[in-house]
Amino acid sequence: MATLTSQPAAAPKQTPANRDKRNVSGPAIIARDLKKRYGELQAVDGVSFEVAHGEVFGMLGPNGAGKTTTVEILEGLRKADSGTAVINGIDVFKDPDGVKKITGVQLQTSAFFDHLTIAEIVTLYGDLYGRRVNTNKILEMVELTDKAKSYYKPLSGGQKQRLSIAVALVNDPVVMFLDEPTTGLDPQSRRHMWELVQKIKASGTTVVLTTHYMEEAEELCDRVAVMDKGKIVAIDSPGALIDTLLGTGFKNERKARAATLEDVFITLTGHALRET
Repeated sequence: MATLTSQPAAAPKQTPANRDKRNVSGPAIIARDLKKRYGELQAVDGVSFEVAHGEVFGMLGPNGAGKTTTVEILEGLRKADSGTAVINGIDVFKDPDGVKKITGVQLQTSAFFDHLTIAEIVTLYGDLYGRRVNTNKILEMVELTDKAKSYYKPLSGGQKQRLSIAVALVNDPVVMFLDEPTTGLDPQSRRHMWELVQKIKASGTTVVLTTHYMEEAEELCDRVAVMDKGKIVAIDSPGALIDTLLGTGFKNERKARAATLEDVFITLTGHALRET
């Protein structure tokens, strides 16, 4: 399989806002020899990689592979035992608060104030970052404009996920971390989430995505890192990794088809969100 010598994807064209914020002298993310142990478990074992500005970078691996711990180290939420991590030129270990100012984090599960409207929640998070945000614009981007005056509790699963992304966008992040953003969503909601990730990328924001859905990684990611037992075992574009596997003589016993059952489902029931 591909190795760590794989180069980051070329950075796409940046929007003026993110071009001004990003450190053009280097990659968006640099991780070097990250290690983290919990008792007898070596959760992260010498992980190294780089992510280019504007890239969508996927972290793949089975449960317990170490991908979540690695991402939490990069977010400044968990301390590594050793190694270095730099986000947009800022040392994560020396200046975690500085990193938080330029990153957005969407967690797989989030909780918000039950008695604030969606618009009030987004505005509040802007205040916490010391920023005046265009709440309507953010809600429009995540397709929640019609829910601006709704409360959090009655939202559907997909709406709650999109709200968590909305609050992660309030500081116009240089790097955004998405943790299993489509887990538990129906096919329509999942496809709309894919479109949202593509819009975030198009705005110039770098995206780090963890997912268990291989189709999702293949659709969205410029490159992926496959982790197992705390190590990166392969890193490259999805297409290159597939070509490398085929080059070993691998034969897929399942018949390849031009459409999936999910395609059938969406064609029969429509692409529109079903959330009310």
